[in-house]
Amino acid sequence: MMSNVKYTLVKKFSQLTLKTMHYLPTGGKSYPGFLFLKYSGRETLPQLTSDQIDIGSIVITGTNGKTTTTTMTIDLLSNDMKLSTSVDNNTIYALTTGILKDSSELGVFEYGIRDIEHGEPDNIQRLIDPIGVVYTNISREHTQVLGVKNSFKDYVKAKTLLSQGMDKGVVITNCDDPNTAYIGFNKQDDVHVTYYGFELESLEDIFEAPEVKCPHCAKALTYSKHYMNHRGIYSCECGFKRPEPDVKLTKFVTDRDKWIITIEGRVYNQVVDDEVDINATMSVPMLGIHNLYNILCSATVYASFTKDVENINEKIEDYFNKLDFTILPPGRFEIFEVDDKLVGIGQGDNGDALKVNTLLMDLYADDEVEFIYNTPDEYEDEVFADHQVAIRGLNPAHLIVVPGRVSVDKAEDYYNQIKDEYDSDFYPVEYDFEKRINNIIGLIKDSEYKYILVSGCGEEQLVWDEVKRRLKEESS
Repeated sequence: MMSNVKYTLVKKFSQLTLKTMHYLPTGGKSYPGFLFLKYSGRETLPQLTSDQIDIGSIVITGTNGKTTTTTMTIDLLSNDMKLSTSVDNNTIYALTTGILKDSSELGVFEYGIRDIEHGEPDNIQRLIDPIGVVYTNISREHTQVLGVKNSFKDYVKAKTLLSQGMDKGVVITNCDDPNTAYIGFNKQDDVHVTYYGFELESLEDIFEAPEVKCPHCAKALTYSKHYMNHRGIYSCECGFKRPEPDVKLTKFVTDRDKWIITIEGRVYNQVVDDEVDINATMSVPMLGIHNLYNILCSATVYASFTKDVENINEKIEDYFNKLDFTILPPGRFEIFEVDDKLVGIGQGDNGDALKVNTLLMDLYADDEVEFIYNTPDEYEDEVFADHQVAIRGLNPAHLIVVPGRVSVDKAEDYYNQIKDEYDSDFYPVEYDFEKRINNIIGLIKDSEYKYILVSGCGEEQLVWDEVKRRLKEESS
C-alpha cells in the first residue's frame, strides 16, 4: 500500500498536468490519468474516486447515443448539483482524467467499450464502483477494434461486465433493446433496475425487420412491434420477453418542424432513497428517432440521481423545450439549404444511424432524392449489409458511391454489390481528407437534384464537420 504522502503528491502533480495538456491537439484526455495510475497504482483509484466525488459516479455506455445522452444528462443534473464530467472516454486513463479534474457531488461519465481487453469494463466497475450504470443500446456496429473483428457475443459480454459486479445503486437500461434488457433482467436481484422504452401506437419502423436472437436461448425473437431496427416489443418461446418500461415515451406528434413528446413513469432515486414520478410534455427539434431514446434515457437518469426532486417535471420540460441542434456532436446529421437545394449531411456509420438519416431526409423531401453514399472499410461487411437496408428503404433516384474509410478497393467492391439496383456511379477518391471533402462538395454543387442525402461512414470532425462548415460558409 503506497503512503498517503506519495498518493497526495502524485495526485497533485497529475492535476497540474491537466492545465498544460489542455493545449495539446488531443486535449490531454488520457495523459493525466495515465500519470496518476502509473505512479500511484490502479488500486488507489477507489481512493481517488472517493476523495473527488462525494455521492458516487454514473457511467453511461452503449453502441449509439452515448455522447448525446451523457451531454443531456450533464446539462440536466448540473443545474441541481456540482458534477465531475467527461465525454468520449474509452480507456481507464481518460476516465481517471475526468475524475482528477474536479471535486464534486456526483460524477457523470461517458464510457465507450468495444472489447474487454481495451475497455477493461470489469476493472472500471471494481475500481470506480459506480452507483449508476446506464445502457443506451447494444448493436453490432462497433465490434471491430484496431482492425480485429470481435464476435458480437464478446462485445455484449464486454458491455455486460460494466455492471455485472454491482451490488448497490441503479442500472438504467433500454427495455426495447433485448440485449440491454437482458442485462437489466440479470441484475434485478442485486440492484435497482429501471427500464425505459417507447409505448407508442403511431411509430413503426418502415425498414426490413432484422432477425434478432434471444439473448437467453439464442433462438429467434418474435416481434409484435418494431420501433427502430432491433428495438421494439418482443418475446421468445423460452419465456424471455420485453420488460414493462418504468419510464415511457407515451406521446409522439409532429407539429411543423417540431415533435411534441410526453414522458411518463416512476423511478427509484438513488440519492434521496425514494421513488419519484415523471410526467413531462415538451416540444423538441426533429433530431431523429434515435434521439428520442436519448431524451428518454437522460430524463430517466436525471430523475434517478438528482438531489433536488422538487419540480422535476418542470425542469425536464424547461430544458428540452429549449433544446436545439447544437446538442449533437460534431459531424452528426443536419439538413440545410445549399444553392436552392436541400442537403441532409452527416455521420451514418452504422445501420441505425443511416436509417435515422434516411427517415429524416424522407420527411423533408417532396421529390426524388440523390444519395451520395460513403462506404465502410474492409472487414465492415456487416455494416454495409445494414446500410443496404437503409438504402433500399430510401430507394434513391440516383446513387453515388464514394469511399468513406481508408480502402478504395473495398469501396468499389461495395459499389459492385449494389450498383445494378439503382442508377449509380462510383467516384474512387484516394484516402486524402482534402480531396474527399472537395469531391463531396463538388458533387453537391453539380447535382441536378433538389434533395440530396450525403451520409455513411467517415471521419466525424475531419470530414463531416468540415464539409458542413464549408457549405454553410459558402451559403451564408
